[in-house]
Amino acid sequence: MMPAARIKIRSMVIHAVLFIVLGFWMIPQIYMLSIGLRTPAQAFDAKLFTWPVTFDNFIIVIRDNPLGAIFLNSLIITVATVVIVVAVSSLFAFACAILRLKGSIFLYTTLLTTLMVPLASMVLPLAILLQNFGWVNTYIGLILPYAALGVPFAMVILKSFMEDAPHELFEAARVDGCNAWQTYWHVALPLVRPALVFVTIWQFIVTWNEFFLALIVLTKSEMKTLTIVPMQYSGLYMANPGALFAILTLIALPLILLYVLVQRAFVRGLLAGAVKG
Repeated sequence: MMPAARIKIRSMVIHAVLFIVLGFWMIPQIYMLSIGLRTPAQAFDAKLFTWPVTFDNFIIVIRDNPLGAIFLNSLIITVATVVIVVAVSSLFAFACAILRLKGSIFLYTTLLTTLMVPLASMVLPLAILLQNFGWVNTYIGLILPYAALGVPFAMVILKSFMEDAPHELFEAARVDGCNAWQTYWHVALPLVRPALVFVTIWQFIVTWNEFFLALIVLTKSEMKTLTIVPMQYSGLYMANPGALFAILTLIALPLILLYVLVQRAFVRGLLAGAVKG
């Protein structure tokens, strides 16, 4: 068999296996959509697909909730958090890995310890702090805690990338007369672009899906985010499972669309991080 034919067969086998794995991975998502399209009598049917299909559950969710305003709340909080996390973590990584400012390593080590603290243990202190600041039922009451929780992880990723970047480029920029800000903007950021894309997507997904802190901070209906909406359709006996899975489907759709649009950059960032160790 010719090498080209062997390579083609191998590629086809690999793609076939990946499609099978993808099929198994998509079963929960397909089942979620399937339940959202069922009548109440079919809601607990174990079959993956049932007939007839109804859109009544989606109509109920759209009718009962101002989804446009709720979606906007989630989008504002998520985008603002992502911007702060990317900006702060990249600046700190640059100061720590490239400029090596005095005390930056100690601060870096201190921030690393926050990765070991579970969110549940911080909810009560955060709630008291936000209440004292008057930030309950405000965007900033979620944006700042989300950003504070996201910066340490993003900082680790970006610092690792900057440390592995060719330091000759930073020296050349310094020789050419670039100040610290110009070096950061024109040299450091382009070098770690794959890591920036990865951090952006990761933080977007984490913030968009966060439920626990949003439930504590946002008590007014006009301020709630998408992840809080499913609560009104769940209960001790699954009061309305069709509507519950319909809203879960609507919550997942933006994330699926985001991943489809940026999957190549996301995978490239993951692979680059794996290679850099």
